[in-house]
Amino acid sequence: MRVLMLAGTQEARQVAAALGQVRGLTVIASVAVATRAPSALGVPTRIGSFGGDAGFERYLDREGIAAVLDATHPFSAGISHRSARICAAHGLPYAQILRPSWCPGPGDDWMFAEDEAAVAAAVPEGARVFLATGRQRIDAYGAMPGRTVLVRQIDRAPDAPPPFEDGHWIVGSPPFTVADEVALFSGLGIDWLVVRNAGGSSSRSKLDAARKLGIRVAMIRRPLQPEAVRLDSVAAALGWVRRLVMDPTRG
Repeated sequence: MRVLMLAGTQEARQVAAALGQVRGLTVIASVAVATRAPSALGVPTRIGSFGGDAGFERYLDREGIAAVLDATHPFSAGISHRSARICAAHGLPYAQILRPSWCPGPGDDWMFAEDEAAVAAAVPEGARVFLATGRQRIDAYGAMPGRTVLVRQIDRAPDAPPPFEDGHWIVGSPPFTVADEVALFSGLGIDWLVVRNAGGSSSRSKLDAARKLGIRVAMIRRPLQPEAVRLDSVAAALGWVRRLVMDPTRG
């Protein structure tokens, strides 16, 4: 049985490591952007887009894919909607690993925003803002005049500055501990933290640091996800695939 896993998260790496040992199963991982070494997944890996709906359909047919496990980021909703729709049209089992959302707890000071524009409207002038949402949609915030915006960039900073009136790159490589984040935010004088509600434990340290320092958090809500089989853990994903190997009709 050949399963395509749409990768890009910590869960994807954990699932790939476990499924690579299952007899009668071939797992092929697909990574949209090569931000990490493909060999880290431990299974055959392709890199890049499929070329739209038609390209994805051709790939599924050409490679004899029997099921699709979606372990992409919660904010890669376009990929998830497309994959769920095409799998349903072709009668292929599809499931999405969707980690639980973050929720505020005692001591947290969060405001929820629908998108980047809503964040820009909520953050007051004079604020020192730490942007931890990546730069894929950085233009959507606008220039954010009157605020200092520090944008975290993994590994190296681009040549051009961020597109803000007063913007600066902050370069760092994960993982970041709570102590790391507390020291960074304190040193930079941060009073607003902007994040997307990715969920999971691996990148939660910035939220714990914000709580310790009394930093206001602007939390961007997740986009709408497809109607599909939903798995909230690595263990659930492994169980779903193993059941398919035993009985391919149980999608």
